[in-house]
Amino acid sequence: MRDTVKVISRFYILFSLAGVAMASGNTLEVAGLRTEYHVNPVGIDVTVPRFSWELAGSGRNVSQTAYRIRAAERTDALPAEDPVFWDTGRIESDQSIHIEYGGPVLKSGQRIYWQVRVWDNKDRESSWSEPAFFEMGLLNQSDWQAYWIESGLQEDTTVSQPSPMFRREFTLGDSVVRARIYVTCHGLYELSLNGKRVGDQLFTPGWTSYNKRLQVQTYDVTGLLKSGSNVIGAVLGDGWYRGRLGWEKNRNTYGSRLALLTQMVIQTADGSETLLGTDGTWKASSGPILLSDIYDGEIYDARLEQPGWDQPGFDDSAWKPVRVTDETIDHLAASCGVPVRRIQILKPVARLITPAGDLVFDMGQNMVGRVRLSVQGPAGTRVILRHAEMLDHEGNLYTENLRSARQTVEYILKGEGPEIYEPHFTFQGFRYVAVKGYPGTPATDDITGVVIHSDMKRSGIFFCSDTLINQLYHNIVWGQKGNFLDVPTDCPQRDERMGWTGDAHVFARTACFNMDAAAFYTKWLKDLAADQHSDGAIPHVIPDVIGGAASSAWADAGVIIPWTVYLCYGDRRILESQYASMKAWVDYMKTQAGSRYLWQSGFHFGDWLAFNTTRSDYPGATTDKGLISTAWFAHSTDLLRKTALIIGENEDAEAYGKLFEKIRKAFQKEYVTPNGRVLSNTQTAYALALGFNLLPDSLAPAAAAYLAEDVRSFRHITTGFVGTPLICHVLSGTGYLDLAYMLLNRREYPSWLYPVTMGATTIWERWDGQKPDGSFQDAGMNSFNHYAYGAIGDWLVRVVAGIEIDEKNPGYKHILIRPRPGGGLNHAEAGLETMYGTLRSSWTVQDNFRLTLEIPCNTTASVWLPSDNPANIRENGKAIKKDRDIRWSQAGKDVILTVGSGIYEFRCPWNGSEK
Repeated sequence: MRDTVKVISRFYILFSLAGVAMASGNTLEVAGLRTEYHVNPVGIDVTVPRFSWELAGSGRNVSQTAYRIRAAERTDALPAEDPVFWDTGRIESDQSIHIEYGGPVLKSGQRIYWQVRVWDNKDRESSWSEPAFFEMGLLNQSDWQAYWIESGLQEDTTVSQPSPMFRREFTLGDSVVRARIYVTCHGLYELSLNGKRVGDQLFTPGWTSYNKRLQVQTYDVTGLLKSGSNVIGAVLGDGWYRGRLGWEKNRNTYGSRLALLTQMVIQTADGSETLLGTDGTWKASSGPILLSDIYDGEIYDARLEQPGWDQPGFDDSAWKPVRVTDETIDHLAASCGVPVRRIQILKPVARLITPAGDLVFDMGQNMVGRVRLSVQGPAGTRVILRHAEMLDHEGNLYTENLRSARQTVEYILKGEGPEIYEPHFTFQGFRYVAVKGYPGTPATDDITGVVIHSDMKRSGIFFCSDTLINQLYHNIVWGQKGNFLDVPTDCPQRDERMGWTGDAHVFARTACFNMDAAAFYTKWLKDLAADQHSDGAIPHVIPDVIGGAASSAWADAGVIIPWTVYLCYGDRRILESQYASMKAWVDYMKTQAGSRYLWQSGFHFGDWLAFNTTRSDYPGATTDKGLISTAWFAHSTDLLRKTALIIGENEDAEAYGKLFEKIRKAFQKEYVTPNGRVLSNTQTAYALALGFNLLPDSLAPAAAAYLAEDVRSFRHITTGFVGTPLICHVLSGTGYLDLAYMLLNRREYPSWLYPVTMGATTIWERWDGQKPDGSFQDAGMNSFNHYAYGAIGDWLVRVVAGIEIDEKNPGYKHILIRPRPGGGLNHAEAGLETMYGTLRSSWTVQDNFRLTLEIPCNTTASVWLPSDNPANIRENGKAIKKDRDIRWSQAGKDVILTVGSGIYEFRCPWNGSEK
């Protein structure tokens, strides 16, 4: 049994910087101020931004009863009792998240400082919080006084071209007191001022539906400018805009010419304002990046570097004039997602020579990012890095599953001493790096893995007493790290890396636990709505770069993900902003289903990659696609009904409620026998019917029994992408917790733990991506970093650890705690940094059941304990009946406690059963 102190410490290590710790003494404090999910955002275009904060108060049952927000345009104005800008006065409310700004209309470039104080139910008043701020971007087209520019260089845009470089030298008189630069491009950009990189974001401006929505980033560059000569420089890469994207070596998806648009607003000490935008005075040249492609990698010739090109005094007489274009700016939008950054550094764990003679470095982890190379040698030496996820059964680099993606980086030395190189506009998915052409023998310090992904704060953690399951959860988290790079991709290594909608939504609940993904999904959902067809059909991938739309379970991401964000973050606005999209998709399905309310037409992926066999008597677990489509039609309709109620669309709610009942009855008539057997008789068929409440109450137990019979018969999972996220939830929710644990604990193929036993460090696309003999599945579709089956993480958190959301009080305002021990585990724990603060559930079973909880301030929880006698329950050694802070009721063989914020330790007898 692990020591409780060590268990608790894991959470405080994870969350020590994330929120507010429990306050000591008789105090009440406010911290963790955020605007639109971000800390001190710059360049937003949300004209009614929302504020959130966290409370820390000593004692238990601390809840907010009132708040007051005040705001000013200067921090020195905030201490005034009546700020001239905006003051809410005292507002009687327990809401501490998503409070809407209500002050004067905000203007472009305006910075607002704000702070909050609160009152609680113990008659305490907090001091004013430390100020936070937000700053508006350019809100109007008329704010732009810049023009799109292209390099004017000769190019063959049918193949990857050298990255163009842009520069503009300018002079400033007096010292700079404030400077902002607004920038976007066609392609990807890296920006510099006076030789220093602007910001630390990568892959900007991000991947959106470029022709409909192009993001603009805003940077505070005050500290990079100086009196006298200054230079602004930019390098562009093909990226998703015109690089290779999709299949069959498609290029130029959004356009064939790279272009830059930037505008800098500079205020100096003498009160003057200078506006510097891209125009015909800029100059362009090519440089050392000969090729940089997301799929294929990069070729960089250091001999072609132009030292000082982005600094004053550089001779640019050989550079070419730029071409000014008339490209539109009417679809520009402020960046609202999560920036992509360098997140983590990995060192190789081994260096080896393969049977084929390759020098290979093992990073010890299947990762996404790139290699930082340290090297010294003669000019012209070419070092080649090839990247792969696996070694084959002979120990050689396995690259067949990359398909046509080269994933190769070439660096040509300039030969001037030690050189450090990292690629620019590309990323690789890999664990192994083959190094060729290196002068001498590279040490492990010469090959560094730079992990790159959207910089979402890690919010959740899970541990248990089984090391294999812990490794499984590690793999789930790394699958998210590898595939949340501005969009939720399906795989990060082969010639694909696209935002598949089905993969995204089955993992969304797990993703929102692991990391703070609200802003990430908010950005992506805007593109989903932008690319949605006029008839309501939602494309297979977002942004849509391959065509094809309206597959059930895939397109339902347009309903599922907004609903998931609402549940996890209490975000009503996401439902309001996506409602038209959600409604259009359900209406599309209604049209397809017709008067029979059965959707049995069109193209559908079905239960993708479900269990397949070579047995003559059982070809595989094939689930009828019409059944799947109709089930998802029903489920999305039901969620749309709930959404309509929440946002006040009551007539819609009534109409979609009636539609759901019609679909439900049609499903039962078409696909369910009088004895409760569901057509196809697969685990997925039963999981959908039971999980989406499509069966009459009288038949649900029989259907659950049929499902249990199938699971017992196979003793393994047979589901694909559609059924896998549901099956353990359905089993544990219908009285078969033991079978859910049996599926979790299975180590042989097919199972979640089989890849773990094979050394996996991420989630595989296929249950048997690598077979026990070391051979591989079909290389045409065999990613070893693919998060879809990682959806089991949701069940681990909600059932094993027992942390559940109350749908009536989303965002963990009211928490449901009901751990379900079983499967031979004697311990499990999960912690989450919610919008309100740290939530933790940790249980152990031995001769008794012990549950340690931490409930955030300004929330409450209902806690299920496995006891038929409340007299047997102790909290910190004291009978709960004697504790005035705890209310309780009996519910069958469980006692349900109602508690407020605080740390609790409950104990009761344990009979060892799995309930």
